[in-house]
Amino acid sequence: GFEIRTDLRYALGDHLWVEQRDGRIRVGMDPLGVETSGTLAQVAFAEPGAQVARGDAVGSIEAEKFVGPIVAAVSGTVVAVNTALLADPGLIERDPYGAGWLYELDPSDPDEVAALLAGDAVVADAFEKKVRHYRLEGILAE
Repeated sequence: GFEIRTDLRYALGDHLWVEQRDGRIRVGMDPLGVETSGTLAQVAFAEPGAQVARGDAVGSIEAEKFVGPIVAAVSGTVVAVNTALLADPGLIERDPYGAGWLYELDPSDPDEVAALLAGDAVVADAFEKKVRHYRLEGILAE
């Protein structure tokens, strides 16, 4: 029941999608991450120009079921953040692949981008397994 775009790459453990755009990457939260976080209340971001390593905090999110960091999907320099989310974090829930994007990076290691989950069958299978796991753990209702 979750929209999965197989034309994107994913850091599924962090619930992030990654789109390559003219040498940069745009990153957003995948629909499964949105669902398991609950209603989003607030987001904050690092300033553009910040250098981050994969897994470093690029910002933070406060939601009904989750409070914590928004992490860097890959290493690089933050070049843009979606300031529209500061006033309306609900954009992430309403349009996670469009207006709800989180940040853009100039990646410093192309191998990190290439290592992200990609491919129609691979992405679909990984999401199916994650949903099954979340249902077994009681994180998602049937």
